[in-house]
Amino acid sequence: MRLSRSIVGREEASAVARVICEDGYLGMGAETREFEARLAEYLGVEPWQIVSCNSGTAALHLAVWAASAHPLRRIPESAAMPEILVPTLTFVSSFQAILAGGCKPVACDVLPETGTLDLEDAARRLTGNTIAVMHVDYASNPWHLDAVYAFGASNGLRVIDDAAHAFGCRHHGRKVGSFGDLVCFSFDGIKNITCGEGGCLVAFDRESASIAADARLLGVEGDTARRFAGGRSWQPKVERPGLRYHLSNIMAAIGNVQLSRLEDEFIPARRELYNAYVRLLRPERGLKLLETDPEDYIVPHIMPVRILDGKKEKVIERLAAAGIPTGIHYKPNHLHPLFGNGREKLANAERLYAELVTLPLHPGLDESDVQLVCSALDEALA
Repeated sequence: MRLSRSIVGREEASAVARVICEDGYLGMGAETREFEARLAEYLGVEPWQIVSCNSGTAALHLAVWAASAHPLRRIPESAAMPEILVPTLTFVSSFQAILAGGCKPVACDVLPETGTLDLEDAARRLTGNTIAVMHVDYASNPWHLDAVYAFGASNGLRVIDDAAHAFGCRHHGRKVGSFGDLVCFSFDGIKNITCGEGGCLVAFDRESASIAADARLLGVEGDTARRFAGGRSWQPKVERPGLRYHLSNIMAAIGNVQLSRLEDEFIPARRELYNAYVRLLRPERGLKLLETDPEDYIVPHIMPVRILDGKKEKVIERLAAAGIPTGIHYKPNHLHPLFGNGREKLANAERLYAELVTLPLHPGLDESDVQLVCSALDEALA
């Protein structure tokens, strides 16, 4: 049994072979253009809003650049580094992307029931240097996204939605990525769909989309349109910083197949496994599930549970002895030496870190696997 895994096969392999043997151009071109168009159609946005890139972290970095290039709240040039509010309970990529984008990540506490951003704590950390708030859809949970956007609007902040876990999810009937400001997805090997490695930014203003699209191609202005037309920029114009973040035709070919499998195969499988866990787990044994909004439609990327009463480490050991792999999502970033080394206490996040254990969940499992996991967990807790 695996904690998580890529679900790819002959169709993805054939798509890659077609790009190699028939197209012959492996960089960013027609296949990437098609992937962006299909993503736009799926989300119900315009193609210009989609900026594909080679990782979810790259998408976050591009979003930070877009937010800091033209922030709604202007910061004097003499001021300190621009700041972005971000929940500490997230993969380190969120913090690293902010730092790489020339901004300071300001670690905020999370709600103990959901692991998502505590807006009251975030409000206490607002300063004159704050330009954005980054929400993380932890465990595919777009918890109170409307409130996050209202918080951003009332404080003159850009809103970056780190939706790496949430592709295919809906918030109050709307697909995550169909609304917002700057929404970032990950398509790495174990996400709800994969490109092998990849991601995308969905921008809701043309200036941000243009900044991000050029930045992913080393800052060469207008290079996206030329590459999509099969050409290159032989007389490039570069006025802004940029990096090599574009998505190749090979990765896009995998993504195109995965997108065609999402609604009929991946989403039902993930939701059925999650529902099986909800039926079979026994909270009275000393565990809790994270809360979700009943009006939201969750497509779970991971299956974290809270192990109570200080039993986490023993439970992990006993599950491992039973052949059940587990994970921990995540070490709070304020505990890393680079981001404060725990100098400030964020009580809810630290408590969750002491409790959270991630159980196996991916479309390669079935309900009998969930029964095995829950039985082993029940014995460990007992």
